[in-house]
Amino acid sequence: MNPKIKKLIPEHIQKAFTEQGDTSEKCMADVKIICKLFNPVGAGTWWLYENIEEDIYMAFCLLDSPQYAEIGTISLEEMVAVRFPMGLSIERDLYFEPGEKTLQQVWDEIKGKN
Repeated sequence: MNPKIKKLIPEHIQKAFTEQGDTSEKCMADVKIICKLFNPVGAGTWWLYENIEEDIYMAFCLLDSPQYAEIGTISLEEMVAVRFPMGLSIERDLYFEPGEKTLQQVWDEIKGKN
């Protein structure tokens, strides 16, 4: 595994993805958010809730940006390759615990502020 991905998505986060499993048949209120990533110098927050086919390099997420909120997939390889000014990169919210919020809660929060 890419060492940058391993740093961004450590073992306890990987384990939480595995414990959650496939979310395709679950309603939003039953899907736990596993990890929160963010842009440290601007807009963009990614709420990850499922890895794809046990492949930690791709994940399903809810993207919250100033223009829109959408559910889709992200490439963690691409996320760790992004570089911002002063050497900054996409970061994981170290204070967010896996399962702290559901997909429904985050969706409602995002829709409430727009």
